[in-house]
Amino acid sequence: MRALLFAGQGSQRQGMGAEVLDAFPEHCALADDILGLSVRELCLHGGDRLRLTRYAQPALFTVHALTYLAGREEQGEPDVVAGHSLGEFNALMVAGVLDFAGGLRLVAERGRLMGEADGGAMAAVLGAGLTEVERTLAASGRTDVEVANDNSATQVVISGTAAGVSAVTALLTAGDPAIRCVPLPVSAAFHSREMAPAALRFAAVLAETPLAPPRLPVISNVTARPYPPGEPVAALLGRQIRSRVRWTETMEHLLDSGVDEVTEIGRGRTLTGFWREAAATRRTPAAPAPAVRAPAPAVRAPAPAVRAPAVSAPAVSAPAVRAPAVSAPAVSVPAVPAPVVPAASTAPAASAVPAGSGLGSARFREVYRSRYAYVAGSMFQGIASADLVVRMAGAGLFGFFGTGGLPLSGIRAALDDIGRRLPPGAPYGMNLLHDMTDSAGERATVDLFLRHGVRYVEAAAFTRVTAPLVLYRAKGAHRDPGGRPVAVNQVLAKVSRPEVARQFLAPPPPELLDRLRAEGALTAEEAAAAAALPVASDLCVESDSGGHTDGGVALALLPTFVRLRDRAAAAVEGEPVRVGAAGGIGTPEAAAACFLLGADFVLTGSVNQCSPQAGTSNAVKDLLAGLDVQDVTYAPAGDLFELGSRVQVVRRGTLFPARANQLYELYRRHARLEDIDARTLATLERGCFGRPLAEVWERTARHYRDTGRPEIVHDAERDPKRRMALVFKWYFAESSRAALAGAKENSANFQVHCGPAMGAFNRLVEGTALESWRRRDVDAIADLLMTGAAEVLAAAR
Repeated sequence: MRALLFAGQGSQRQGMGAEVLDAFPEHCALADDILGLSVRELCLHGGDRLRLTRYAQPALFTVHALTYLAGREEQGEPDVVAGHSLGEFNALMVAGVLDFAGGLRLVAERGRLMGEADGGAMAAVLGAGLTEVERTLAASGRTDVEVANDNSATQVVISGTAAGVSAVTALLTAGDPAIRCVPLPVSAAFHSREMAPAALRFAAVLAETPLAPPRLPVISNVTARPYPPGEPVAALLGRQIRSRVRWTETMEHLLDSGVDEVTEIGRGRTLTGFWREAAATRRTPAAPAPAVRAPAPAVRAPAPAVRAPAVSAPAVSAPAVRAPAVSAPAVSVPAVPAPVVPAASTAPAASAVPAGSGLGSARFREVYRSRYAYVAGSMFQGIASADLVVRMAGAGLFGFFGTGGLPLSGIRAALDDIGRRLPPGAPYGMNLLHDMTDSAGERATVDLFLRHGVRYVEAAAFTRVTAPLVLYRAKGAHRDPGGRPVAVNQVLAKVSRPEVARQFLAPPPPELLDRLRAEGALTAEEAAAAAALPVASDLCVESDSGGHTDGGVALALLPTFVRLRDRAAAAVEGEPVRVGAAGGIGTPEAAAACFLLGADFVLTGSVNQCSPQAGTSNAVKDLLAGLDVQDVTYAPAGDLFELGSRVQVVRRGTLFPARANQLYELYRRHARLEDIDARTLATLERGCFGRPLAEVWERTARHYRDTGRPEIVHDAERDPKRRMALVFKWYFAESSRAALAGAKENSANFQVHCGPAMGAFNRLVEGTALESWRRRDVDAIADLLMTGAAEVLAAAR
């Protein structure tokens, strides 16, 4: 078998392509049109421009594509293809996923987005393998450096801040004189978390690009395995820019698949050298060094304001990330580093269990396999990221991934990512965000959870119990040998209204169980057992927090919901529903107050958004880290815009709240866009939308048609009020995307869901090691709040 390998960025040089460019005049003319410059001039006489990512990537893609075309007739088709980072786009072209023009457009945009990043450093480590480098990183305690790429058993690339890379390379070379570290001439910390904003923006570009299924195996950089048949290519490719390039594992997979010959396209024979090294060693991937956790911060508590101590951030085992040759660093981006969870147990030794582990419900800790009665809640569009839930699990804690606003392919990709990084059975949960306009999507999400064996779901924004939610709760339900009903799947329902809480505290509506049984989704045994169980295993009271909360007050809601639970208990069997609290928990005193009010557990949100593991932009984290308690306000909610529902958002440093409220007032007062005066419309186009409203409607209509919901467009074209709502809601979607991507040119419109807990936490850690958000790992936040809460309560006795 023969594999065709494409080199990545770093292999460019002036004069490349001289032997093929003139042979393909039509391709070159097409490239000129796409790039807006002469590709021949760029490749042959580009000079310093070829050092810049935005020019190097499209130039390399063009030369490699034409080199392949020139030799295709003589060499024939390969059996399998792979590319190192940028080279993967050439591999996808060979496999028919995209054509030359489509590939070049994607690569040009990729290069532009990555080229906008600035700052940081990279270094190639020669003479050391992945395990040794990760061990040094863990021992160093540096959270600003991660393994970027692992090319072979003797070559690794690290990436991060300039100071961090310098410090880690000094440690590596001091520990072993045989190790050599070579700084790489790059403009930014490629392959690191700093590229996450570019990854988000590129994923949006991919979503609008038609990609065909591969006609021959293409090894993905993200998985070191072929793109799975039947799965959208964009799901994996969108993650490639911020995920590991697992090149050593790619070579080993080719060997295991029977490949005995490789052909490399690119300058030199770097990839061929990695292939030969893998073939000679035939090693299995070494187990990464376990993460080293810092001691839990000790909080001096009964004082009115508990100050966090100066603690060093937990050392991080960065993911195994594969990289190119020293002279040719590939430019792909890994996920935010997270600790590798030991296969044996997620809980620490008994001697390491801090005082906070005695708070709340012991049964909650047992069911959720967490050392605290504490949960990191989900946050929209993967802000509660795979890195966050993996980090929590690695620290013996529990977190929910935020699925809201993600397509099904994005949720599937997150499940795959988490599944690869956690040992079998490790506890984590997924959010199920109710969308009253998309019941089919809710059912598809539940089916996906069931196929992946997800055992914990956070149900949010539900105003009523739905059939998909009942299906999730009831699937696998049975009676134990003692005749008691048992649920396999746990539902933690976030509620802020008593009438909704009552639905979750009661058994599922019989008509829903009957319907699910009639369609074959549930067995008779499952339906009968579920009929005796409450829909929720846990009820979380949402008070004054970020997102949808109805502006509730924990002091009033929590005791009320505990009494509701107690009254409803007689109507159901099984375990009692546990009641927890969320909203405003940014200090140990706040957590302690929740437990005093009778909470079985607490759930945090806003404070976790300002952590290295959160899947939002650094620009947003910088903004959040500077907030005080008064820097949030309420604004209309984009998903429930027509109903006037409101969410709590950041107001400092952004015009979003004022502009969102203006849009809602215009919607409330007018029947159609045409009724709004011309001056106001012009102001909206200039400030909120940045483009004509007619173009906004075209984009909105195309989105719904492309996502299989043309009926929404049809209804809006007949109903001017509905059309106006959809146009205005585009602003809410775009303001969220801008914040997630950290689009500085659109910072005035950042929509950031956040509650006052963020400001309270900032005050708490002022002057300590956790003042910088880069040190606020989610488990360190949990330790600080829970150990502090225990000391507050102990001091109050």
